[in-house]
Amino acid sequence: MLKSTLTPIFSTFPAKPRCRKLLCRAISGNFNPIQTVRQNAAPNIFTTPQLSPTSVYIHLPFCRKRCHYCDFPVVALGSNSPTQTNDNEDDPRILNYIQLLCREINASRVSFESHSPLETVFFGGGTPSLVPPRLVSSILDLLKGKFGVTSDAEISMEMDPGTFDVKKMEEFMELGVNRVSLGVQAFQEQLLKACGRAHGVDEVNEAIEIMKSCGVENWSLDLISSLPNQTPQMWEESLKLTIEAQPNHVSVYDLQVEQGTKFGALYTPGEFPLPTDVQSADFYRTASRMLSGAGYNHYEISSYCQDGFECKHNFTYWKNKPFYGFGLGSASYVCGMRFSRPKKMGGYINFVRGLENGEVDYTGNTNINVGDLASDIVMLSLRTAAGLNLKSFRCAFGYSVVASLCEAYKPFIESGHVLCLNEQRRVVNADEFNASLNEGGIGRGLAYIRLSDPDGFLLSNELISIAFGVIAP
Repeated sequence: MLKSTLTPIFSTFPAKPRCRKLLCRAISGNFNPIQTVRQNAAPNIFTTPQLSPTSVYIHLPFCRKRCHYCDFPVVALGSNSPTQTNDNEDDPRILNYIQLLCREINASRVSFESHSPLETVFFGGGTPSLVPPRLVSSILDLLKGKFGVTSDAEISMEMDPGTFDVKKMEEFMELGVNRVSLGVQAFQEQLLKACGRAHGVDEVNEAIEIMKSCGVENWSLDLISSLPNQTPQMWEESLKLTIEAQPNHVSVYDLQVEQGTKFGALYTPGEFPLPTDVQSADFYRTASRMLSGAGYNHYEISSYCQDGFECKHNFTYWKNKPFYGFGLGSASYVCGMRFSRPKKMGGYINFVRGLENGEVDYTGNTNINVGDLASDIVMLSLRTAAGLNLKSFRCAFGYSVVASLCEAYKPFIESGHVLCLNEQRRVVNADEFNASLNEGGIGRGLAYIRLSDPDGFLLSNELISIAFGVIAP
């Protein structure tokens, strides 16, 4: 589980979102919106029944060891934890947790008149591939019984090199796992050791070979840039070897140094041996250039894919759709309410007990904050190459807010950091943009706005803060 952090000139969103709210409402630029979202929102847009989630995130927190950059809720099992399926004894820490997780799923209320079956299931962590397949099977069986799972559901699993063999991979595939996110991070032994990763380059090459020999048809490879002492040559080598491995999907994350981690104690962002902000931006541009040149679509700020291999589960987040989350530290977005579970095991145990005893209720919230909803939609939409649909946003939140947002982005449209597109998704130049805006052409001549690749994405933090200023001044 990694963050797409791109800090400070990049935006600080989770790669696998845990639904942290961006509390910052910084205003950048001189503009005066006619009405706020709260004043101008359509009065009945939230009166229709809330949709039932069709996606679920399952947190399996086990790792062989905690990486030096990691601040996620994990349980370190030790470097000698089993990687094969022929181990007869289950680690009691894994077994007890899976039982607790299943208790949470069982105790969770489903308060919808009709419930659509799950279309995506994502096993994240931690390193889910450390969990024996028979225990993963028990979770999937429970999900199928409680919510239903479509026959063509995307079932993803994060896996680390050195934590699975051919037999284990085949067993996961027999359970229905049909998408793998492989946590490679780097192709240089010294960088892997510096990060505290439990695997080396030999395990990386072995894992890639397993993907191919087992016929995994949909797999992603994860990389991290801006690591300590990482050079441009190292980064280009990792990208080159990634392209040669031919994954269907590539996720590129920039290191964020978190307080409370080993890196947080050792390093200061922007100071050697970490790269400067300018160098981090160059890493990002290099990834965009090399991966796009190899035929990968840069469809989201940290994500590239071959045609048709976008991560369906992550689109649940980018489209601000509801989703379930189960397990230590995981988050749900159900009935308009975002809710995170405790990150400490003791707190999570008490949470599950409270859920079983009816003392915990997070099934809904009728007091939806319209401004926060609009902010979430803008923030998540601008992560993607598809961008923000101005017509839909105008229908939901009012013309004046959209007009003020476009007005605030004028300088960035002129500089090329923000792109405006018409209904045919043709880029509208600055003169056409100004003319359409003056003529009230939002939703017709001006249909979408998106950030340019790569320079607009590099300014995403500032650009999204400007949107927050428009929405909630």
